[in-house]
Amino acid sequence: MVNPKNILSIGPQELKARMDAGEVELLLDVREDWEHSLAAIAGSTHIPLGELIDRMQELAFEEDIVVYCHFGERSRRGAIILLEAGVARVTNLTGGIDAYSQLVDPSIGRYRPEG
Repeated sequence: MVNPKNILSIGPQELKARMDAGEVELLLDVREDWEHSLAAIAGSTHIPLGELIDRMQELAFEEDIVVYCHFGERSRRGAIILLEAGVARVTNLTGGIDAYSQLVDPSIGRYRPEG
């Protein structure tokens, strides 16, 4: 069992800096399809949290994954799944895409959880 304290955290500005420097191997969006259709961080891979276990083979060769969702809670659960599957380094985007859109890229639309 993975200790949740082993999940790294990253803030929106630090994520942007790492992306700009080419230091993010994979950015994984674990939100639902309807959420992804409303807003997404460019270059991210989309696998809804409920499908993550069944689609792990798509991430088989990734060793460093940054996970995000709307506010950061589902991505934390996704990070646990990834660590338990053997991914070497998993980082959770603190505040999710909502914080990223407010602090880094206001062109990314914000939405309410109920759609």
